[in-house]
Amino acid sequence: MSKTKIEETPMMQQHRAIKQKYPDAILLFRVGDFYETFGQDAIVSSQVLGITLTKRNNGAANSLELAGFPHHALDTYLHKLVKAGYRVAICDQLEDPKQAKGVVKRGVTEMVTPGTTVNDKLLEHHTNNFLAGIHFADDDKYGLAFLDISTGEFFIAEGDKEYADKLLQSFKPAEVVFQRHKQKIFKEYFGGKMYTYTLDEWIFDNAYAEDVLLKHFQTHSLKGFGVDDLSNGLIAAGAVIHYLRDTEHANLQHITSLQRIDRDDFLWMDRFTIRNLELVYGNSEGNHTLLGVLDNTSSPMGARLLKRWIIFPLKDIIKINERLELVEFLIKETDLRNKLTQHIKHCGDIERLVSKIPMKKISKRIRTGDCY
Repeated sequence: MSKTKIEETPMMQQHRAIKQKYPDAILLFRVGDFYETFGQDAIVSSQVLGITLTKRNNGAANSLELAGFPHHALDTYLHKLVKAGYRVAICDQLEDPKQAKGVVKRGVTEMVTPGTTVNDKLLEHHTNNFLAGIHFADDDKYGLAFLDISTGEFFIAEGDKEYADKLLQSFKPAEVVFQRHKQKIFKEYFGGKMYTYTLDEWIFDNAYAEDVLLKHFQTHSLKGFGVDDLSNGLIAAGAVIHYLRDTEHANLQHITSLQRIDRDDFLWMDRFTIRNLELVYGNSEGNHTLLGVLDNTSSPMGARLLKRWIIFPLKDIIKINERLELVEFLIKETDLRNKLTQHIKHCGDIERLVSKIPMKKISKRIRTGDCY
């Protein structure tokens, strides 16, 4: 006896089609005033978010798991999913349901991953949130790129395996992207504790990377950034920009420059040295660190910069003396220092606020006479 196949409803057909485009992400599917998840996504969401898991037919032959939450609670639940290490695709209604003819048109408006988030609840104000790209070159060389989409800071470098490991341990990226067939090597060389995502090999092509970067910066050459000799680093940078666009981050106008990191400019420390000296992280909870003692900064921007200075100590005596002279000047000029401190405190986190403008993520009104 043949079984009668129950066809999916138009809405569930739409969900299945969108889910197929984002198979490795939790799909938050907007239905009226709720974001719903179905199937395995619902099971995961229920476990991570602590929300009720139910079952509903939805027109399918077998009952389907369902879990959802009110749309106005998105920020509350989104950061829990991302913090738990999941990629999240936010699928919104693209038209007014009252005016829709048939099923409401829907589409993914944002993909949120650990390295691409700009949500304040997912970011630590005193720490950069870097997305890293690594290109494994054929000659045992590595190209690396580090981008904080929330501030627009973009760094590139290249070197051997030891140097690549030191950069990864120093920047501590929230997410790392690299060639798909290099998963085993990455874990063997750099450990398995970092959140990673792999990309197709063709993305790590020199010509493609250059084309992506030239289009992004709207220039005819990359020589003006002083990085044109870092071919492997540029490939990693191109992969990072590709990944951002592939995750629905099209508005990247605030990323306006590339900065090179030269190995000879800094004193490089391995992961054990950074840990044992307790520069920025203590060996146990509650331990004092050098950063904790020195950090009397007045803004999140200053705190992030100080942290980077501690992790990347200068070697050039001229540059070291320049910093010391500036510190000495501000210590002596008490009135000027106090005035600058007050102005800086009132400005809030300008770097991240400015970055939200092109990404259309501004949610707070700007008050007259105020910077935040």
